[in-house]
Amino acid sequence: MLSQLPLQLTFNDQPGFEQFHPGSNREVVAALQQCALGEGEPFIYLWGDRGTGKSHLLQACCRAAHGAGNTVLYLPLAELRTHPPELLQGLEHYGLVCIDTIEAIAADEHWQREVFHCFNRLRESGTRLVVASRLPPARLPICLNDLRTRLAWGLTLQLQPLGDEDKLSALQMRARHLGLELTTQVARFLLNRYPRDIPSLWRLLDRLDHATLAAKRRLTIPFLKQYLEE
Repeated sequence: MLSQLPLQLTFNDQPGFEQFHPGSNREVVAALQQCALGEGEPFIYLWGDRGTGKSHLLQACCRAAHGAGNTVLYLPLAELRTHPPELLQGLEHYGLVCIDTIEAIAADEHWQREVFHCFNRLRESGTRLVVASRLPPARLPICLNDLRTRLAWGLTLQLQPLGDEDKLSALQMRARHLGLELTTQVARFLLNRYPRDIPSLWRLLDRLDHATLAAKRRLTIPFLKQYLEE
């Protein structure tokens, strides 16, 4: 079933734990790293607001597990919900399965039942599982109570949003990953004059990286003002 889907279900090999600035989430990240490497909790339910880095961390788990020689699968349910839920069959043969946006199946009882049965098979086989959502298990708007109960069985971890200083550090970490020089002064200018959610800031950095390369200029406040006013 998986091989017939027009989607790439493997993880993205770019974002890893080393590209994630944890801020106050160090214990959460440590627990995920242990799970990915076959240690600690075998099932983690990760939740947090949009933009806190849930998808990044699921991808990082897959990357770490793959690097340790395990078979992995990343399932973004927001993209898969239009496909038959029978694609979940056979996942118990993987070492680690990461299910993103579990709330995407809230209106589909068929999908919920298949996830419930898949959960049971993964538990029996010893496959490690990480599930991510914007909501904790008790607040998921799903009608299948048995599934909600199963999702609460694991270690539930909440991702906290980054504070201003941590956002600044995260911006500079992301810039270094892109090969872009971002001074503290320029980073503060960005935070004070641009939407402060991490996804928006990441997209802006990507555009600035291309813009500075095209203009053959350093990223300075005058350049930034000119770019943002265009």
